[in-house]
Amino acid sequence: MQLRLDDEARQVAFGEALGRALEGRGRLHLDGELGAGKTTLTRGILRAYGHRGAVKSPTYTLVEPYELEAARVNHFDLYRLGDPEELEFIGGRDLLAEDALCVIEWPARGEGWLPTPDLVVHLEVASHGRRALITAHSDHGRRVLARLAADPALADGCLAREGDDAS
Repeated sequence: MQLRLDDEARQVAFGEALGRALEGRGRLHLDGELGAGKTTLTRGILRAYGHRGAVKSPTYTLVEPYELEAARVNHFDLYRLGDPEELEFIGGRDLLAEDALCVIEWPARGEGWLPTPDLVVHLEVASHGRRALITAHSDHGRRVLARLAADPALADGCLAREGDDAS
């Protein structure tokens, strides 16, 4: 699935739709260059579960846990990870539990240690906003894509699908 996200509000709205579709569990890899909007998308995901506070990228702590009423979300930022084995020392196996939603920025830095993701969102800076390419890598990921395809927030123009004329 490919989407065009014309501004920050639409990127957050997509994050909320994605959060609802994930149903509070799974492994989501967010890929893209610096400034592509990975943390902005994470803010939307957290809003889907009731979080209204600030969301900052845990660049130095590697993970920021959110114990919310509707879900347990672990937000990883592996940008400054020196070696994937460092994830073992911070309790990564426990943090990547099946009953949590794990949102992982810069997943390539944990390659060889991280389990296969359910879903990958690749974000690119586009001429107007961002472009998101979403791919599934598991049965759960395929169900998430099906829920996204049926989500009225995506169908009613909140987010412009790639190829649509947004003018």
